[in-house]
Amino acid sequence: MAVPKRKVSPMKRGFRRSADALAAPTYVEDKESGELRRPHHIDLKSGKYRGRQILEPREDI
Repeated sequence: MAVPKRKVSPMKRGFRRSADALAAPTYVEDKESGELRRPHHIDLKSGKYRGRQILEPREDI
């Protein structure tokens, strides 16, 4: 049976639990379409990123 060799210090325990405090992903309103999208991500509806056309626009959404 696996048993820890030493007691985990409060600092190491805090490092492990720091991921529990991560916030939910943020969304910003797109300036052109008004849709919500993730910051620094391509807007899939229009296919634009930072004002440039990257992908073909999707009509099915």
